[in-house]
Amino acid sequence: MEAAAIAVKNLVVTRGGRRVLHQLNVDIPRGHITGLLGPSGCGKTTLMRCVVGVQRVESGTVTVLGDAAGSAALRRRVGYVTQSPSVYADLSVADNLSYFASLFGASKQRVRKTMSDVELSDSANQLVSQLSGGQRTRVSLACALISEPELLVLDEPTVGLDPVLRAQLWQQFHELADSGVTVLLSSHVMDEATHCHRLLLMRDGSFVADDTPDALLSQTATLDLESAFLALVSDRTDSQEA
Repeated sequence: MEAAAIAVKNLVVTRGGRRVLHQLNVDIPRGHITGLLGPSGCGKTTLMRCVVGVQRVESGTVTVLGDAAGSAALRRRVGYVTQSPSVYADLSVADNLSYFASLFGASKQRVRKTMSDVELSDSANQLVSQLSGGQRTRVSLACALISEPELLVLDEPTVGLDPVLRAQLWQQFHELADSGVTVLLSSHVMDEATHCHRLLLMRDGSFVADDTPDALLSQTATLDLESAFLALVSDRTDSQEA
């Protein structure tokens, strides 16, 4: 059996004196889109920060592509897109990509291909500060893709985007997964969950469910994933109070 892309074991994180993640355990398979869903403040971003190795961990382990999260060996193999665009507003699209390409030793041809892949070729010479929010998200995604990562971690990549752009981005995520890239993305928009191969539903720093969208709908006898999430939370609360 192929090793998981991400293996989280007994993960505990405390921030500001408050327990944020509670003994999390999960294995995330390679080449799939795994959605991390739940309300704001439930611990999604903290878990992603653990995966990319920038979060202090109280206890437990996070293994990514066979190495400890944050290892130097993973720098080219993991792409990370934060909630806010992490690119240089005073540089053009092409210059941003060229800068990140120089960090990873990627070619000019790779820069051109990546811009084309995210449909930014026509905006190559525009300053990022002149772009729309959706275009800035594409620039951030392009910079994360420049090193051809095996794992792509996306923190709420479609928030605030119009439906057309959201659909285009989801198509790109599926194309990446089809090519073998593992995609882990977070969202608090439940209607996006149907695009994922697998869902991790979170609440208050713990997993409420880990399954496919269809299985969760079947398990809860609901017609949409928001209703399924509410049903699972209700069942969890009832069991804790019993």
